Amino acid sequence: MPTGQTGYDPSMGRKFIFVTGGVMSGLGKGITAASTGRLLSNAGFDVTAVKIDPYLNVDAGTMNPYQHGEVYVLKDGGEVDLDLGNYERFLGTDMTSDHNVTTGKVYQQVIEKERAGDYLGKTVQIIPHVTDDIKRRIREAAEGTDVCIVEVGGTVGDIEGMPFLEALRQFANEEDDDDILFAHVTLVPYSKNGEQKTKPTQHSVKELRSIGLQPDVLVGRCEERLEEDVREKIALFCDVPTEAVFSNADVEDVYHVPLMVEEEGLDEYVLERLELVAEALPPERRNSRWREIVTRERTGSVDVALVGKYGLEDAYMSIHEALKHAGIERRVDVDVLWVDSDEMREHHTERLRDADGVVVPGGFGSRGTAGKIEAVRYAREHAVPFLGLCLGFQLAVVEHARNVVGLERAHSAELDPDTPHPVIDLLPEQYETEEMGGTMRLGAHETDIEPGTLAARVYGGTSCTERHRHRYEVNPEYIERLETGGLRFTGHADSRMEILERPDHPFFLGTQFHPEFRSRPDRASPPFVAFLDAVLARTGASAGADDGSEVTV
Repeated sequence: MPTGQTGYDPSMGRKFIFVTGGVMSGLGKGITAASTGRLLSNAGFDVTAVKIDPYLNVDAGTMNPYQHGEVYVLKDGGEVDLDLGNYERFLGTDMTSDHNVTTGKVYQQVIEKERAGDYLGKTVQIIPHVTDDIKRRIREAAEGTDVCIVEVGGTVGDIEGMPFLEALRQFANEEDDDDILFAHVTLVPYSKNGEQKTKPTQHSVKELRSIGLQPDVLVGRCEERLEEDVREKIALFCDVPTEAVFSNADVEDVYHVPLMVEEEGLDEYVLERLELVAEALPPERRNSRWREIVTRERTGSVDVALVGKYGLEDAYMSIHEALKHAGIERRVDVDVLWVDSDEMREHHTERLRDADGVVVPGGFGSRGTAGKIEAVRYAREHAVPFLGLCLGFQLAVVEHARNVVGLERAHSAELDPDTPHPVIDLLPEQYETEEMGGTMRLGAHETDIEPGTLAARVYGGTSCTERHRHRYEVNPEYIERLETGGLRFTGHADSRMEILERPDHPFFLGTQFHPEFRSRPDRASPPFVAFLDAVLARTGASAGADDGSEVTV
C-alpha cells in the first residue's frame, strides 16, 4: 500500500531487470535489453519495458532529431525516445507514454504536488520525494506483467542519472534478491595490437559500485566475441562469476542480436538468476518465429531513395526499419539510398535517378522542402513508385497544386506564411495553442477509406488506425480544386484528408499519418509492403511473400 506523502507503493510488480551502460553512450544497451526481452517472451513470459531518459525535457517531442534521433510516437500520443520503438518492434507490444520516464516528467510531478500542498509542509528533496516518484513510475508501468526491463539512458557517472540510480539502489533493497537483476553493458575495445581491453569495463563497474549497485550480469559490446581469458579477467576484477560475463558482438542486422545472445546463454542465465526456469517453456516448445523471420533467405535487392534533410540515420529509424520489414516479408533486401533534400539539385540528383522507388518522410521547418518537392515531381513525372509520409504527403499536395493545377506559389502556411494559396493550413484546434510540447494531433486515429481504391487494396478494407504527429492539414477550401488532374483523397477522418493517391500512376500514395510506427518484423506495415510490391513490379525482381500473397497495386 502507498506509504507516507509520496504515494509510493512498494508492493507492485514482480521481476525486474535493470540495464545500465558504461564507458560511452550509443553502445546498444537498448538493443541488448530488447533482445533479452524477446528471448524471455519466446519462453512464455509477458514482458514489458521502461526507458529512463535523464534529460530535463518532459518528453522527446521538442527535441532536435540531430541530437536525439527520431521522435517516436506511441498509440496514446506519447512522444518518446526512439528506444521505445525498438522495444515495440522486438517485444511485439504497444507501449504507452508511462513507459518513458524522464527527469522532466518526474520533477514536474513533484513540483506540482509541492505547489498543491500534497507533502503537508515537508521539505521536498531528491530523497525521498524524487526517488519515490521514479520507483512509483517503474512499478506502475510493470503492473500486470511477468518481467519488466528498465533501461537507464546515458552513462553511469553522468550527473543527470544519479537520482535514477539512487532510486534503483533503493528499489533493490525493497525486493527479494531473486526478483531483481542488474545488467551492465560496457565497451570492450581492441588495442592497436589486436588485444581486447578490459580496463574501460573495470572503471565503469567501479563507478557503478561506488553508488551502491553491483551488477549481476556484464555484457561486453565488442567487434568479436569475448575471448575466454578476457571473460575471466572481467569476472575477476568486477566481482561476478565468469558465466555471468557475456558477449554482444557486432552483427550484420540488429534483429540477429537475440539469436547471438541466445547462443551465449544470456537468457538461460537470466531465467536461473530470477528463479523462472520452472515457469519457462522448455527450449523445444519456445516460440521460434523470430528466428525464422530474421534469418529468411533473400532472393534479390532493390534501391529506395529516402529524401530527407536530417543527415542522421537515427532520425529516420522507423522508416528504415519499416522498409526492412517489408523486405523480410517479400524476401528481398531493401537498400536505402540517402538523398539530402537540402543539396539534391547540386549533389544528389543521380541517386534519385538510380532509385527504384522514392520515399519522402516527415519533418519540420522550411529547410530542404524545395528538394523534397522536386523529388515528388520526379516520382510523379517518371512513374516511379512513391510513398509520402506526413510532410511528404503535404508536399505531394503542394507539388500537385503548383505543377498540375497551376496554383502559382502554392505552399504550406507553415513553410511560407505569405503564400497566396495555402493548400496546407493549420488545424482549426491549433489556433489557440501556445505551448509546443505535446500539443499536436498525436497518437492513434482511425481513417475511413473509400472502397475500390488503392488505399483500400493496401489495407484490405475500408478503415485503418495509424499514429499521427502533425499540426497542419490539407486546407478544406482547396480540396475541390486539388482533386483535379489525377489526384484523389481516398482516406478521411471526418473532414480531414488522410490519404492521397494518383490513379494515373503505377503507385503513388501519401499518408498524413506515420504507418512506420506500427511496423514490426513479423507484421510489416501495409503501405510499405504495397510500395515494395510496386518497386518489384517496376524492376521485374522476384519476391516471395510470407503467406504466398501479394498486394495488387
